[in-house]
Amino acid sequence: MNITAAVVEAEDAPFRLTEVVLDDPRPDEMVVRVVAAGLCHTDLSVRKGHTPFPLPAVLGHEGAGVVEAVGSQVSRFSPGDRVIISFSSCGRCSACTAGHPVYCGHWVDLNLLGGSRLDGSATITRSSGQVHGHFFGQSVFASHALVHEQSAIKAPDDVDLEVLAPLGCSVQTGVGAVLNVARPEPGSTLVVFGAGGVGLAAVMGARLTPARRIVAVDINPARLALAEELGATHTVNSAEDDPLVALMELTGGADYAIETTGRAAVLETAIACMASGGTTVVVGAPPLGTTIPVDVTNLLGRGIRLVGTNQGDSDPSRFLPRLVDLHRDGRLPFDRLITRFDFEQINDAAAAVLDGTAIKPVVVMPS
Repeated sequence: MNITAAVVEAEDAPFRLTEVVLDDPRPDEMVVRVVAAGLCHTDLSVRKGHTPFPLPAVLGHEGAGVVEAVGSQVSRFSPGDRVIISFSSCGRCSACTAGHPVYCGHWVDLNLLGGSRLDGSATITRSSGQVHGHFFGQSVFASHALVHEQSAIKAPDDVDLEVLAPLGCSVQTGVGAVLNVARPEPGSTLVVFGAGGVGLAAVMGARLTPARRIVAVDINPARLALAEELGATHTVNSAEDDPLVALMELTGGADYAIETTGRAAVLETAIACMASGGTTVVVGAPPLGTTIPVDVTNLLGRGIRLVGTNQGDSDPSRFLPRLVDLHRDGRLPFDRLITRFDFEQINDAAAAVLDGTAIKPVVVMPS
């Protein structure tokens, strides 16, 4: 079917709305009419060439929409169902069956590298050849997307799909890093580095735990003020104060740090601010191949743990309904992070991410 998609033609090129052809769904796939799609730093990292994904491509990996057609083997969804779309996984390997689909043995191939299905077939084409798609199993910067049944979660009828779209990556990543990975104990101190979409989701997640002190670190005063409204008990403006000095004075050493910026120097600070036995959770993704020096003796002698996580180690089929319920109850107000843009304004949305004027842009498709 012919669809409209925002195509990135080459590295550093703008998004360009153009007509492409979406393949017919395979037996285990669905066609979803995209209602809204969150724009994430990962999309812009691909456009910049920092995250490996072939171009030209249709990006977008935080989608919500309505099922229009289903393959013959799809059993959990029917046309008309409202869905939230998250990453893709095989559902069969040891990681998937153990409840950790983000560490699926096929995760990289299903979500990143090839820009196609596992068998190499294209999901999106045009007269001049293939346009790489299947980004995070979806490519939702488009009027319609092909989605594997495994990647979709039913959305409730009483919550706006424009609000639910960011659940599929940034919100589940930030909240999951706290609830699924850090799991702070009563009385503990947790520091969140970066008050973007993922970082503020982590702050909201921390407020759901028995942590006594929740500290947000950022250079933007407005975002730090919002972090306090969302649950931070303290803030540190790292543009004004040395964050390590300020954190050690404030906490004496943190039990947990959630690093969301993807900046190597910030990760070094996160490790340095740990109390003995503390855990640094690495969430932000720097350019491929980034390394940092680590004092191994410090890790050994003080029992410090350095833990990487993808997507907050979330199983979307279980975790996203939980997040929806928390939002309904007013305990996870992630809608406060959202700025809406029309699909034709997708380049404005990207610029707003880069200049910091929007925390979580959501691109809304024409009805």
